[in-house]
Amino acid sequence: MAEVKTWDVIIIGGGIIGLSLSIALRKRGATVLVVERGEPGREASHAAGGMLVESSAETPAPLQPLASASARMYPEFAHELNTESGMNVDLRDQGTILFWSKEQFERLQVRGAEFRSALLSVADLEEREPALKYGRFDDPEELESLESFRQEFEGNPSVEDVRNFCKSVFRPAIYVSEHSVDPRALTAAATKTAKARGVDFSSGDPVTAVNLSDGQATGVSTTKTSFLSSKVVNCAGCWSGQIPPHQLPTRPVKGQMLCLVMQPRHLLKHVVRTPDVYLIPRSDGRLLVGATVEEAGFDKRTDIATIQRLHRAALELVPGLKDAKILEDWAGLRPGTPDALPILGTTRIPGYFVATGHFRDGILLAPITAQVMAQVISGETPSDDLSAFSPQRFS
Repeated sequence: MAEVKTWDVIIIGGGIIGLSLSIALRKRGATVLVVERGEPGREASHAAGGMLVESSAETPAPLQPLASASARMYPEFAHELNTESGMNVDLRDQGTILFWSKEQFERLQVRGAEFRSALLSVADLEEREPALKYGRFDDPEELESLESFRQEFEGNPSVEDVRNFCKSVFRPAIYVSEHSVDPRALTAAATKTAKARGVDFSSGDPVTAVNLSDGQATGVSTTKTSFLSSKVVNCAGCWSGQIPPHQLPTRPVKGQMLCLVMQPRHLLKHVVRTPDVYLIPRSDGRLLVGATVEEAGFDKRTDIATIQRLHRAALELVPGLKDAKILEDWAGLRPGTPDALPILGTTRIPGYFVATGHFRDGILLAPITAQVMAQVISGETPSDDLSAFSPQRFS
């Protein structure tokens, strides 16, 4: 009688979180099976923009330590995948030009002279990114709205001083030293690396349940078969909550994007983020334009009016894109949670773990998630505090 195959760990979901974790576990000697409902890396990871955002103005406070730690890990993480896969994940370090919304402007914890130096001047913006077109705060009403910030300036200058200062810059903008990566290349490289390291894959067969015996995880059932393991990790993104027995409160959050071909290919160097749109250049001349945040269930259809609105916003920022061809448009489903924080750690079921709900930060958080979850699954104390992300918080 043939021996039934078992694995040390089964990972549900072959996005960048599951792929990265599978590699981390293989480094520790564990046998790993990744069970993916479709093709590895073809859902949220495939649709993502790839900005590695860790700025305090945009990251929820409980997530900041993990975000910063993961950003620091990225150069080595990308280098490893590049080397082992023979592919290029296009990790770029040109940085980001961030135009604040009023809410971000208010939240930014910078004061006095430090605040003055943080803002980019007209000359700075034109030198860094000549292709960008900016609108000044020339509208008297807009200037009035900025006067409320005068108390934040060192020495409490007059309203006129603040007005003159605001006139000396374009819309409040700051340079952020952060990276971007191509998520499609990243997941392809991670898949190739995982396979080269001996990770097994089952594709095109959704998991229907985590199997239990005497209250302990024993593997998973799929639509076609079942697999055995004493440890199971749910990395199924927005589908995580559909897998019994643990009802995780994940939901799909739709994001629509489009991709242009820049002429010339280096028309834009920096990632650019505004309250209305973001632009992410790739080294091969593509430019990603995104993205919406929509509660639309599992609907991944694009809407022509939405794509046109994003296209217009890109043209308003970079008029030189008027001759750029639209290469493609698409929609992806981010895994959202009620508090917009990921779900990481152990469940009440022995042997059943969760690493999901990364919302807009799955690409950024892949290295640190792989590290801490490999530690948790191995019975170690994680290197970072995961209490804010515990699955138990929704009980």
